[in-house]
Amino acid sequence: MTSDKDIDPLDLPICTTCGTQFSTPTPPTPCPICDDPRQYLPPSGQDYTTLRALRAPTHEPPLKNILAPLSNNNTNTKIYTLHTTPKHCIGQRAFLLLTPHGNILWDCIPYLDDDTITQIKALGGISAIIISHPHYYATHLVWAEVFNCPVYLSVEDREWVMRLSPQDSSVQGGGGSGGKQIFWEGKEVEVLPGSGVIGVKTGGHFPGSSVLWWKDEGVMFLADTIGTIPSGVGDYGSRGRREGTASYTFMWSYPNMIPLPPDEVHGIWKAIKHTEFDRAYGAFMGMDTVGNCKKRVLDSAKIFVRAMGYLDHAIHEEDCA
Repeated sequence: MTSDKDIDPLDLPICTTCGTQFSTPTPPTPCPICDDPRQYLPPSGQDYTTLRALRAPTHEPPLKNILAPLSNNNTNTKIYTLHTTPKHCIGQRAFLLLTPHGNILWDCIPYLDDDTITQIKALGGISAIIISHPHYYATHLVWAEVFNCPVYLSVEDREWVMRLSPQDSSVQGGGGSGGKQIFWEGKEVEVLPGSGVIGVKTGGHFPGSSVLWWKDEGVMFLADTIGTIPSGVGDYGSRGRREGTASYTFMWSYPNMIPLPPDEVHGIWKAIKHTEFDRAYGAFMGMDTVGNCKKRVLDSAKIFVRAMGYLDHAIHEEDCA
C-alpha cells in the first residue's frame, strides 16, 4: 500500500485491535495483521479509529503516554520506557535509548500526542527508530515524520507494512530516494554508526523478527521475539530458581499460544550466541529480567524444546561460551 499525500496522517485509520495505521481513508476489512493466524479478530468485530479521535478531549477513556526512566535501572537514565495508559490496542511498550550518537526508539506504540513529543524533544528527540516485527509497526511513519528520522524495518517483513512513506523507501545498501523507511537486509544493523546499538535478526515469530542489543551496556531488548514469562521475573531469593524453571518462551503466536518449532528456537539462539548481556527487557511493562540473562535464554530454549519431546535435538549440545 502507498500513502495518500492529500490526507492528514491524523485522519488515517488505525486498527483498534493491533494498532496498525493504514494508508487510505478506507482500510481493508478485515485488518490483514489481525486476520493472520498469529493474531486474531476480536469477538466484537473489526473496528478502526484515528489519531485525531484518540487525541480528542471527548475520547473515553482519555489516553496518556508515560515516559519514564527504566524503573530498575538505578541511577542510569540512559534507558526510558514509553507506554500508553490505560492499555491501548496490543499494549506493548517502547524504549528510548539515549546514546552519545543520538537517541534510538526501539519498537513503537500507536498513540502519539503533543505532550509526548515535547517530553521526547526535551531528551534530545529521536535520531532513529527500529522495530522488532509487524505487530509493533503501529503509527511508525507518524513518529518518523514528527521527529524527522528514519525507521528501520526488516526487509523480510515488508509485505506487512500497511503504510509506506510517500517517497520510495530504501533497501539498506540498495539505494532508494530517501524515504523514512529503511528495509534492512542481513543479520545485523548498527542503528546509528558508533552507537553500539545493534539490531539482530533472529527470525521465529516473523521471518524478520529481531532483538536489539546495546553492546556497551550489556542489555538485550527482546520485544516478544523471545517472550518473557512470569517465572523469569519472579523473586526466588538467594536460593535461586529450581532446576527446570524457564525464564523465557518462544512462540509463533502469543495470543493463540502456538509454539515455535525446535529448529526455529535453535535459530534464535544461534543468532544471539555471539552477544553478551546480563539484562533483558521484554515487550510489556514488568517484563524485566536482570542477572545471567544470556544463559537463562539458552536454558529456557532447552527446557522448551525438551518439553515438546525433542530430547535429542541439536540445541541440547549448545553452551553459553
